[in-house]
Order: sequence, then C-alpha cells, then structure tokens
Amino acid sequence: MASVKSGPAKVYCYEYPRPAVAADIVLFCRAGRDVEVLLIKRAREPFKGRWAFPGGFVDKDESLEHAASRELLEETGISVHNLEQIGAFGDPGRDPRGHTVSIVFSAVLDSRLQARAADDAVDAEWHSALRPPTLAFDHKKILSLALQRMVGGSRSRKKSAR
Repeated sequence: MASVKSGPAKVYCYEYPRPAVAADIVLFCRAGRDVEVLLIKRAREPFKGRWAFPGGFVDKDESLEHAASRELLEETGISVHNLEQIGAFGDPGRDPRGHTVSIVFSAVLDSRLQARAADDAVDAEWHSALRPPTLAFDHKKILSLALQRMVGGSRSRKKSAR
C-alpha cells in the first residue's frame, strides 16, 4: 500500500488574531419618484428576523467582488454585474460575533428584479430606501452613505443585471 505524501502544514506569518472580512451589497432600484433598496430578513442570529443587506463572509482565496456577487445570488437569486465598491466598515463593535470588516458594494437598477429568499435569508423584499425598516448591524449608517453616493454621484451608476 503506497502512502500519500502531503506537503508541510501551512505556516502563517502572523501570531495575532485578525478581523473577519465580509462583503455586503446595497442594491437600489428606482420606483417612480422613490428609490427602493433590496433587503433580506436574517434567518440566523445575530439579528435573527431583522432586515439587512444581502451579504456574508468572504471565502478563502475569493475576491471581494466574487464574494459580493455570490452572496447576492445565494440570498436573493439576483445576479448583478459591475458592482461598485463604495466603502469599508470596520468598527470593532459592528458585529456581535467578533470584529468584522465589511466591504460594501452597490448598484442601481433601472427596474425591480424579482427576489427570492434562499440560503440564510428567510425573506427578500424591496423597501423604501428613505424609510427602511429597522436594520441589523450598522446597515442604517451604510445605507445613508450609499444614498449620498447615489444621489451625489456625477456619473450614471446604472448597472446591467440578468
């Protein structure tokens, strides 16, 4: 019986703990004179039953853009191309599970796409971006910044979707 030779165990160069990295998506849609934002209702703690942006943890060896697209598709069934990175949020207390840095992406759609909740979302719905329900984590702060970027931006942020 031949033995399988495996390489040495990977050694990391840092002895100190590091924050986790997540990707969140703020997806807007123009609805007449209003602007809507896509939210998911969380199926798990923390903030079980609260509304939040689609998103989740970045997998090992995964790009931030891929993680954002993957999480959006897994939780809502929506695929959006050309997400724009709008900021990073890393206050140590923003996630009760531990220090998590979220890289936030955004896009504006011309028309509302049908969302279906899946993965760790029990619901996925479009809500008024100006009058959203109570949001989990620091998503109220993120929404405020995303709205400022969308309204204050000089170039079009229309993105293709399928």
